[in-house]
Amino acid sequence: MGVIGVVDRRKMRRSLLLGAAWSMAGGHLGPAHAEVKLERPRLVMAVGARTSLQQLPLTIAERLGYYSAEGLEVEVLDLGTGARAQQAMLEGAVDIACSTFDDFLVLYAKKQLHRAFVLVGRAPQVAFGVSKRYVPGYRKASDLKGMAIGIAAPGVSAMLVAKLVLARAGLSAQEVRFVETAGVVAALQAIRSGQVDAMVHVEPVMTMLEQKGDVRIIGDTRSLKGASEIFGGMVPASCLHASADYLQNHPNTVQALTNAVVRALKWLQTAGPSDLIKAVPDAYLLGDRALYLASFGKVRESIAIDGLIAEDSVKNIVRIMARLEPALQADKFDLDRLFTNTFALKAKERFRA
Repeated sequence: MGVIGVVDRRKMRRSLLLGAAWSMAGGHLGPAHAEVKLERPRLVMAVGARTSLQQLPLTIAERLGYYSAEGLEVEVLDLGTGARAQQAMLEGAVDIACSTFDDFLVLYAKKQLHRAFVLVGRAPQVAFGVSKRYVPGYRKASDLKGMAIGIAAPGVSAMLVAKLVLARAGLSAQEVRFVETAGVVAALQAIRSGQVDAMVHVEPVMTMLEQKGDVRIIGDTRSLKGASEIFGGMVPASCLHASADYLQNHPNTVQALTNAVVRALKWLQTAGPSDLIKAVPDAYLLGDRALYLASFGKVRESIAIDGLIAEDSVKNIVRIMARLEPALQADKFDLDRLFTNTFALKAKERFRA
């Protein structure tokens, strides 16, 4: 569909879309702005685990009509993990990917010129829990030597958190066995059946296990304090990124996408339980609204506020990754090429985020 067709259709339904968004967002739409021509009003974005709370800001942007309000048609592909989302972008199947910054660094190390342009999460939202049933005598992380640890997927933040927690106890990743447990059902079955002795996963999996007394938490990056303890400071987590060429050739499109996401981040800062339940698709709630809200409460402060990526946090994750991955050398990373705040700053000013 061409630019003119999209704009015409958007004008016809503008009042309805923005009226609904106005109501759900508390009445603030930001200052008026002139129409801009989008280089590509339709884009495809790949994400991992769309229903997880890591992707909540993107869900809110879609559900409240923030993409449409910017003249965008966004097709979201759920590929299960951030690593797969990145692969789809490398293959040219998508325009934008949402993944964690540590995954993104691996791309950069492979000479893929991609840049992060809006922060979605200020912490990985990953927790490390040990089975109370199958490891009843657990005292310290070194007790996990030789045991099986379930992770959301190889090569993602769950693995990074696991390595850091184990390293503090003097264990290497080679001294345990990692088992992929992608998805809520697979993760719950793995820990409850004894297939794994511990679980490193995201929400709502970890809150479900906690509420049923299945695990004791020994590492937690769902809060800023817990993340800082494990990483030795703040780190950027989920972010949107694209190739340097895409950012250069589609600045208005990228700005429109950033506007929608930053607006969603602002909405989440003040959204109440009823607001959230109305906005999130029923299927995402897993049939248990109370559980979903409890999970949201665990990660709420880790959600980015204004989309800006802090340079100190980037330096910290680069340092950590270089220490854990010999192939990555900290002095080889050019921060100016890793990320840009150009788009998020404009969105922050517009929406006073």
